[in-house]
Amino acid sequence: MTASERRTAVLAAAITEFARSGYAGTSTDAIATRAGISQPYLFRLFGTKKELFIATYGLVSDRIIAAMTRATTGLHGEDALEAMGVAYSELLQDPELLQVQLHGFAAAPGDADVAATCRRTFEVLWQLVDERTGISDEEIRQFFAMGMMMNVMSAIDLLSVPERWAQSFCPHPEKITAIMAASRAIKDQRIAELVLAEEVPA
Repeated sequence: MTASERRTAVLAAAITEFARSGYAGTSTDAIATRAGISQPYLFRLFGTKKELFIATYGLVSDRIIAAMTRATTGLHGEDALEAMGVAYSELLQDPELLQVQLHGFAAAPGDADVAATCRRTFEVLWQLVDERTGISDEEIRQFFAMGMMMNVMSAIDLLSVPERWAQSFCPHPEKITAIMAASRAIKDQRIAELVLAEEVPA
């Protein structure tokens, strides 16, 4: 394998290991073993564990951004918002991506470089949502908040809990995810506001 192919294999292994144990709890030896290389060679490819984690987080972020971008190609406004909701919910089929993202948030307070990497993802996603949907800052906050809820639900496997309190967070997980519901809620809210504006006399 070429060095580039080895890097790809290491990043794939790193996603799995970091998703499971986080930045602090994951050993580079475990990643090297999963990737089928020696630990010294892993450090030749990435230099330090932090560089490897940042590269892994960056790859995860790029995949999330790419999914949202593809979903909204040719769309705008509420159609784009709904498509983003569907795309993000589909990422739950690969929960390791969202779990790596959560571990990035957990590591950020103790490392300025990790924090900067997390901020970059938020910046790019904010720009994408703002450009493709044209919704207000408050609506963008609602959209991101529901996305974070989906991350937490994925991390604690909330959808597998049958009790009402758990299912109330996402009443139709098989087809309508919580983030999709948030997209529709925003749409309904905007319609209600327009109706109310029309009813109020000038």
